[in-house]
Amino acid sequence: MAIAGNLSPDQLDSFHSQGFLVLEAFTSPEEIDAMRKRMDQLLDDFDCSSTTSIFSTRDQQRTSDDYFYDSAEKVSFFFEEKAFDNDGNLKQPKQLSINKVGHALHEIDPVFKEFSCSDKLSSLLLSLDYKRPVIIQSMYIFKQPGIGGEVVPHQDNSFLYTEPATCTGLWLALEDATTTNGCLWAIPGSHKKGLVRRFIRDENGVHFDKPSPSYDQKDFVPVEVKSGSLVVIHGDLIHQSYENQSSKSRHAYSLHVVDTAGCKWAQDNWIRRKVDPEPLYVS
Repeated sequence: MAIAGNLSPDQLDSFHSQGFLVLEAFTSPEEIDAMRKRMDQLLDDFDCSSTTSIFSTRDQQRTSDDYFYDSAEKVSFFFEEKAFDNDGNLKQPKQLSINKVGHALHEIDPVFKEFSCSDKLSSLLLSLDYKRPVIIQSMYIFKQPGIGGEVVPHQDNSFLYTEPATCTGLWLALEDATTTNGCLWAIPGSHKKGLVRRFIRDENGVHFDKPSPSYDQKDFVPVEVKSGSLVVIHGDLIHQSYENQSSKSRHAYSLHVVDTAGCKWAQDNWIRRKVDPEPLYVS
C-alpha cells in the first residue's frame, strides 16, 4: 500500500479517550467550494414534485419508506419536517427545504467521490486500524436556517452495525459550525460504555430494539469547528445536534465507514445493498 497512517500518537490517545477527534483544516477551501457548488447543481436539477420524503430522527419509523430504503445506493433528497405548510406545500424554495441528500454520493457523484476516496481519508482510517474499510453511507446535511431539525442523541453503531462493531463517523464541516447554528454536541468518553441499542429493519419496517435512555444535557459538550475541519466520531459515542433556529445554515458532508475484514455486516441493518461496496484499500 502506498498510504501510511496520518494520526499522531497524541491524536490517537485523544480519540480513544474522548471518543471523537477534531482535525482542523483537513480540507482545502477549493475542495469545499467544489462540493458546495456541485450540491447547488444537484438541487437545481432535483424535481421536488417527484417526492416529498421527509427525514426526522424523532420519528424514523413513520418517515421511513421505499424511497428511504432505496437511497442506500442512490442520490436521494429528504425534506425537513417544517418545510411544508398545513396544505402540504413548501413554505420556501426547495434549496432551503432539504434536510439532507444521501446515501451514495460517495459512490455515484464524481466530486464527492474524489474527496471520499482520497488518500488522506484512507490514511486516517489506516491509523484507526481499518484493514478493509468501506464507506457504507454518505450524506450532505444542510441544517437549514430556521427549520434545520434537531438530531436526537444517538450512536452511529446503532444504525450501521457489524459484528464486532466497527463504524466510524467522518463529519466534514463545509461551513463554520457553532452553538448558534446547530453544531455537534457529544458526551466525552461515552463510547467506553458500549452500544446502548440497535436500529432494526424487519418485516414490520424499522424500529429500535430498546427505548432510548434519558441523557443529562449537562453531560454534552459543544463541538464547534471551522469550515474545513473533520470530526472523527467513534461508533459508540453519544452525540446529537440541536435545531438550527439561526439565520445561518450549517452545511456538512458526513461519511460512515465500517470494516469488512474479520467482521460481518448485520443482515437486519436498514441498509441492504444489492451490490457490495468497494473497499477503499486492503491492508
